[in-house]
Amino acid sequence: MADIRVPTLGESVTEATIGRWFKHAGDSVTVDEPLVELETDKVTIEVPAPAAGVLAEILVKDGETVAPGALLGQIKEGATAPAKPAAAPAAATAPPPAKPASPPPQAAPAPAKPKAAPADAPLAPSVRKLAAESGVSASTVPGSGKDGRVTKGDMLDAIARAVQTPTPVAQPAAAVQVRAPSPPDDAAREERVRMSRLRQTIARRLKEAQNTAAMLTTFNEVDMASVMALRAEYKDLFEKKHGAKLGFMSFFVRACVQALKDIPAVNAEIDGSDLVYKNYYHIGVAVGTEKGLVVPVVRDADQLSLGEIEKQIADFGRRARDGTLSIEEMQGGTFTISNGGVYGSLMSTPILNAPQSGILGMHKIQERPMIVDGAIKPRPMMYLALSYDHRIVDGREAVTFLVRVKELLEDPARLVLDL
Repeated sequence: MADIRVPTLGESVTEATIGRWFKHAGDSVTVDEPLVELETDKVTIEVPAPAAGVLAEILVKDGETVAPGALLGQIKEGATAPAKPAAAPAAATAPPPAKPASPPPQAAPAPAKPKAAPADAPLAPSVRKLAAESGVSASTVPGSGKDGRVTKGDMLDAIARAVQTPTPVAQPAAAVQVRAPSPPDDAAREERVRMSRLRQTIARRLKEAQNTAAMLTTFNEVDMASVMALRAEYKDLFEKKHGAKLGFMSFFVRACVQALKDIPAVNAEIDGSDLVYKNYYHIGVAVGTEKGLVVPVVRDADQLSLGEIEKQIADFGRRARDGTLSIEEMQGGTFTISNGGVYGSLMSTPILNAPQSGILGMHKIQERPMIVDGAIKPRPMMYLALSYDHRIVDGREAVTFLVRVKELLEDPARLVLDL
């Protein structure tokens, strides 16, 4: 038998939920064929078959929670699934008369099932010792000894089964929210769907961020005319050279990196009674998917060109929608950028991605009348929102950070000249 077990899920990931099984017990499987889908806090993982054969047993059902290393099922190696019996052909003619047959042999008696031990039956010292050490109650073990008594062998078999059976991981009580029942007429029109592991994690982490951090948001607006003109002029040449479209996100990533260098508190986090200032710039880029929001990280963004940033972000976007991002690609961010503008948002207050101390919200570009050189002119304006942890970042630093980003975007030459 080959065991199917939960693989290592990654740093800080201690549990997963069974999404769905792709096979049923008795089905043939091949090596590395996906058998079951696991939903973790961050990504969805497919567990492949460790060997070829027949899926002999499924031990964990859909929706149950398991820990790394838990036994999910077993494969009978080298076996093949039994062929379905063919339908018997209809007889064309009446069967010939049967000959007198000898009396059928008596069927062998079925083996007797182990009897349950009497409630007051004394236990052997070895059985009592195993029960005390393992926590398995002897009263729940079928006995195979005389008069149904539990033997040492019975206890060892029961302990082995208990070890192989995955123990569900209890969910924190604080995460459970119970609603009042709806009136019968309304309840008949409701649809109840279980929250995915990713959605539960998003809800828990965002609420923890609100409860833990002293969160505050400051706003500003940026004239996007210069960036839009630069993009329009070079987008074809850029795509031809780098194999990626020139978007706005790379400009924002570079602008944020330079602002983080000027205001290091926005790139810091709290560790107990210490402040940890990061001297590296791993920028998380929020990506919306059908299953929820994920935040892959562009690592060492200060060392990347605009082309390299755009290629990474485009690749993250594709794989986020396909569900093929790895856990490692969504860990270790020091600052996050969220773009609600792609959905038409004009203004919002983004929630911190704990334990980070800052997150920048981008919004829809909208032409508005602005006074330029004493004249009213239409300008493509975008509202920016910086949510920050006031325990680390003072208001002066937050406003300075946002003004710095504004200056860099309104004069993109500063991004190249590091001014």
